[in-house]
Amino acid sequence: MMDSASLAETDVVAKPVIAARSLNLTFETNDGPVHALRDVNLDVARGDFVSFIGPSGCGKTTFLRCIAGLETPTGGALSVNGMTPDEARRARAYGYVFQAASLYPWRTIGGNVRLPLEIMGFSKSEQAERVRRTLELVDLAGFEKKYPWQLSGGMQQRASIARALAFDADLLLMDEPFGALDEIVRDRLNEELLKLWDRTGKTIGFVTHSIPEAVYLSTRIVVMSPRPGRITDVIESPLPKERPLDIRDSREFIEIAHRVREGLRAGHVDE
Repeated sequence: MMDSASLAETDVVAKPVIAARSLNLTFETNDGPVHALRDVNLDVARGDFVSFIGPSGCGKTTFLRCIAGLETPTGGALSVNGMTPDEARRARAYGYVFQAASLYPWRTIGGNVRLPLEIMGFSKSEQAERVRRTLELVDLAGFEKKYPWQLSGGMQQRASIARALAFDADLLLMDEPFGALDEIVRDRLNEELLKLWDRTGKTIGFVTHSIPEAVYLSTRIVVMSPRPGRITDVIESPLPKERPLDIRDSREFIEIAHRVREGLRAGHVDE
């Protein structure tokens, strides 16, 4: 028989980090209502790497923003670590990485990474240690005193990831963070993100338009339809955790990519 401490630990592990039930979001506009999300049901388990993929306007980013408490659903239920999204936002339960690095040009890289720690009231010594540690995690040690304009686009995005990791939230939300980068840089950052995920054990929600990126990174791939955004398929990846880039030539990888592509086509047909 398990003791109470073991039961509590099991309960924490078993509870989903993100739980959506019959989630709906309708925007009221001058041209009438826009149904951004309809009847979205999804659980994201602790330690999962979940990618959201679908055509433009399918609600991927809107769903991520709902999780972050930046948009308010008009129906259904949504919880983050057992809290409402707004409570989770106030509790700093997640880090958020936007499509653009969004670094303040007048602050150094270290200053940008330090910003949320300053807002949250960490001591100067703790700030310095967390900045050092997170810059090492994203392979930017030694760049603390550089300014954003002195770094490449890929390095700026890594600094943005470091900023989201600085206060050590268990959940990392990423909205197409590599979409504007060239393929070579994107491949490298995909590799680095997998290593980072392995080292930190974070739960990651990742929005992308790229089928290869979604298949390469994820433990689960959520395929969404055109507006109103609905989940048409959730694909559990059989790929191993260790994933060199050449795994994209494997039969398993190609089969998963084919299923994603078919799911995207089916979503258009059902529209």
